[in-house]
Amino acid sequence: MNFGVLDIQGDVSEHISMLKMAINKMHIDGKVLSIKTREDLDKISGIIIPGGESTTLYNISKRKGIYDRIIELVNDGKLNVMGTCAGAILISKNTNDPKVIGMGLMDFDVYRNAYGRQYNSFETYIDIEGMNEKYHAIFIRAPKISRVGNNIKVLGTYNNDPVIITDGKNMAITFHPELSGNTKIHEFFIDKLRV
Repeated sequence: MNFGVLDIQGDVSEHISMLKMAINKMHIDGKVLSIKTREDLDKISGIIIPGGESTTLYNISKRKGIYDRIIELVNDGKLNVMGTCAGAILISKNTNDPKVIGMGLMDFDVYRNAYGRQYNSFETYIDIEGMNEKYHAIFIRAPKISRVGNNIKVLGTYNNDPVIITDGKNMAITFHPELSGNTKIHEFFIDKLRV
């Protein structure tokens, strides 16, 4: 089982490191690949779209054909996706911003930079379903999930706003799990691929 991280911009190396640590902890035979082309997508079962700048991720992935290929593979059941921060914006149904069109891979709406600018970034501890201890969540120019569909399960909230959600296979996270030093969320994503 191979995993990929979309390598256009953002926290690519951090996610690659966390995925490698997670598969080692879980004793899984698999590789973690840097995804730079649409052809690379055919080598993996799950992809993480990292945090970064959502307009940059959108424009470059569209131009390279990666954006449409991800939609095709997820809709065909051949690929699962985890979007973190800007990645969550990309996989949403509605971004509320005409500069970034959501892939519609999960039924939720989101607002970019909803908590404010870079200096409004913050860290906090949140409860996440299935975890025994509070999770150290780092929010950097974070989006805010404003609506979730009926098939969406909310796994964790901050001030009553969903911050980590799933539809069974795919996940959207408004904070940066790759910066926490805790592999639990990456392990959770890998577990979903083994079902």
